Amino acid sequence: MLFGAGRAKELPGVLAGLGTRALVCTGAHPDRYAGTLSTLGLPYILSTVDGEPTVEVARAAVQTARRYGADVVVSIGGGSVLDLGKAVAMLLANGGDPLDYIEVVGAGTPVSRPSVPHVAVPTTAGTGAEVTANAVLTVPEHGLKASLRSPLLLARVALVDPLLTVDCPPAVTASSGLDALTQCLEPLVSVRANPVTDALAREGLRRAGTGLRRAYADGTDLAARTDMALAALSGGMALANAKLGTVHGFASVIGGLMDVPHGMACAAFLVPVVEANLRALEERAPDSPALSRYAEVARLLTGDPGSSTVDGLEWLRETVAHLGVPAVTLPTGAEDEVVAKVAKASSTQGNPIVLTADELRTVLRAATGQGQRYS
Repeated sequence: MLFGAGRAKELPGVLAGLGTRALVCTGAHPDRYAGTLSTLGLPYILSTVDGEPTVEVARAAVQTARRYGADVVVSIGGGSVLDLGKAVAMLLANGGDPLDYIEVVGAGTPVSRPSVPHVAVPTTAGTGAEVTANAVLTVPEHGLKASLRSPLLLARVALVDPLLTVDCPPAVTASSGLDALTQCLEPLVSVRANPVTDALAREGLRRAGTGLRRAYADGTDLAARTDMALAALSGGMALANAKLGTVHGFASVIGGLMDVPHGMACAAFLVPVVEANLRALEERAPDSPALSRYAEVARLLTGDPGSSTVDGLEWLRETVAHLGVPAVTLPTGAEDEVVAKVAKASSTQGNPIVLTADELRTVLRAATGQGQRYS
């Protein structure tokens, strides 16, 4: 990991020892990175993704890389771009089709060979995909998102430069920032939390508490952007080792059914899931350590050592409202399908308590503007 303002300038030197011809994955507007690409230091070919990558997009990128003879992958962009880079780097080394390796709807074949060298350069502070061991692809024919997952998918180098995030528009700052926050919160209360992930999650939450609203208000605030880049990085490492929870369970299912950006889906479900978890824990598991951890979340986000779980929930509610997160609109008749898929989702298995189908339905209705507030 290389972290710090201005470190993107080190990219040519990093690549010099990793390969001779590069596939560069970017978003739909690679001209944004013209300066970086002009100094890359080795021949390259572009593969762009508009929105979140599908299985077909990954197939096409692999074909482009093979025809060009690329032996190193560079991904410069948001979490979707980084996921595409991870998938392509793995497939170049292992062969086969994405569906050979994808969980749930694919064969789930274990990855056996290390990916070709991959350098991940995030330009948003959200998913932490630069340090996670999975790549999420949309599988349209199944109406869901699923992961390729293995430690062998980890990027060779994560180059995190907060300066690359300063031109993110407020809406992207909001959705990606709330995703980063969620990816620190859910591992801290996860059933698979451990002391190492706890340390990462705590630092990420503290950074999100100080940086998120400021970065949204003023994108040129480098201190706030640095806080959020660290929150995203911390969350990525935490989730890779402690799993997530029901917020991401909903986000993965909703994102597969509808064209909803991952960060925005997380933002819409964050408060309803925390409400449901607190209510369920208080009713069915009042001695659960997760309740004290939610109180710790409140203290970290607010900076107030006297904050309670209700204070933390109110901070989250106010922040989501301040950042202009819209409610989710579901297709007619999709409620039962969503609830059933969320209950089985991989991310959901880290939730601090098993939510019933009725509780999941309540969360879904709250995220679509039909629910009741917790108090």
